[in-house]
Amino acid sequence: MNQDLPCLVIVIPCYNEEAVLPLTAPLFAAKLDELVAAYGLSEKSRILFVDDGSSDGTWNCIEELVDGSSSFFGLRLSRNRGHQNALLAGLMEARGICDLSISVDCDGQDDLDAMNEMVEAYRSGVDVVYGVRSNRDSDTFFKRNSAQLFYRFMTAMGVESVYNHADYRLMSKRALDGLAEFQEVNLFLRGMVPLVGFTSTSVYYERHERVAGSSHYPLKKMIALAVNGITSLSIEPIRWIAYLGFMVSAFSFIGVVWAIVMALLGQSVAGWASMTVVICFIGGVQLLSIGVIGEYIGKVYLETKARPRYIVSERVVHGESDGGHERNQVAR
Repeated sequence: MNQDLPCLVIVIPCYNEEAVLPLTAPLFAAKLDELVAAYGLSEKSRILFVDDGSSDGTWNCIEELVDGSSSFFGLRLSRNRGHQNALLAGLMEARGICDLSISVDCDGQDDLDAMNEMVEAYRSGVDVVYGVRSNRDSDTFFKRNSAQLFYRFMTAMGVESVYNHADYRLMSKRALDGLAEFQEVNLFLRGMVPLVGFTSTSVYYERHERVAGSSHYPLKKMIALAVNGITSLSIEPIRWIAYLGFMVSAFSFIGVVWAIVMALLGQSVAGWASMTVVICFIGGVQLLSIGVIGEYIGKVYLETKARPRYIVSERVVHGESDGGHERNQVAR
């Protein structure tokens, strides 16, 4: 790798994107050529597509793109592992050959011109550059408000993240090396990258509509991502349980004192309604608390098993490809 010419790898995770890739791949290639020419990047700079175990023709599209241009190369995971794992697989693959990487979704919604500002920030000495949405005018009312609630809730739960930032970011080689030190199985990169440290900044851009296809992040997945991020990076919910338990205990103690005083005064009145309400309330709090604690125990269980976060089944590079068992990689 020529130290005078930084090598850029654009990492693009893909899942069932056969309708999108033929449309957005030329846009990525054109942007890469522009960045190489404008900022003196290495001619070895490339675009890495990571197929996250797609069930459609995504991998065939990637192979065709690689066959047609040396700007592309591809990575295929052995099965669907989720967006965060696929992105990490691409970043760790890029880490061995690049000086800087930019991760971006393949749907064409993120403004590629923001990459210019990212590279400029990198050239000025910044290690991590976050792509942050300047507004959410292109979202539906529900999507806009649920996403904002998501970021605020994450912050309230003690997860350090960048507001309105997803996974569109630049990372330098040493930032990638720092990220590689994190070995947890439950991934939430939006919260992990800030923990890496180093100098960081943000660039702002407007997000567009998808070029084709439909979103792979419905409300159900957003909620699952939030729960995983919170329980992977924060113990704030456990503290909330402790606070709630303290308050319930305090009210219960007051209730006991009140009941004793009323009994001594001979003014106690038997009633099942108030008792039922108290029992149901305390029972609900206990079940909720057990559920939250169980979520953490489950995370601990998965972490102690130390299963691989992804397994690479195939790589394809312009002019050659490999899928033999001897080249398969298990990356943790």
